[in-house]
Amino acid sequence: MSVRYDDLLPGLRQAYDGGAAERDGYEKEPWKIAERNAFLERLKAAGCQRLLEVGAGTGQDSLFFQQNGLSVVATDLSQEMVERCRAKGLDARVADFLGLDLPGESFDAVYALNCLLHVPNADLPAVLSSIHRMLRVGGWFYFAVYGGDGTEGIHETDQHRPKRFFSLRTDEQIQRFAAEHFAVEDFHVVTVEPYRMQCLTLRK
Repeated sequence: MSVRYDDLLPGLRQAYDGGAAERDGYEKEPWKIAERNAFLERLKAAGCQRLLEVGAGTGQDSLFFQQNGLSVVATDLSQEMVERCRAKGLDARVADFLGLDLPGESFDAVYALNCLLHVPNADLPAVLSSIHRMLRVGGWFYFAVYGGDGTEGIHETDQHRPKRFFSLRTDEQIQRFAAEHFAVEDFHVVTVEPYRMQCLTLRK
């Protein structure tokens, strides 16, 4: 039987609750800043106003978008992460990817950086469908994850406690999943040794 997202949630919450303080002090890597800036420029050109960040962590990216004129809602499965978002003045809510209880077609854009890799392949279509529902027609979705060889499972070298589940999809897999729900406007890979970051800009 394949692993399901609901079964992973307790361990993921515990891992991210425990890592919130350390993550809040992380310095943003240059490639992440470049990707974020490029998405912001796209949103400005399209006249976008409302953005949802899923898997927002401590809110660094949500705060960036808010400071650049967007109305932002940040969600994360970790209560500790959400509290750190709120301390930054963000509208932040505790919600996992399959529990996004928000009105349909209420956002111009969705941002998901390096979080959907914790969703098993069995549940990724439902998660992407939920995100699709919340975007207005023509809305933008930035979706980036570390890629790999198509394997799924708990990473034994993970430093979090408990160790986390990862789905490291091939380039072909990730694009196929995305294309089931969105138009793929851009796909490119950023190499951050020893990792490969799969970056997709999608449109409803």
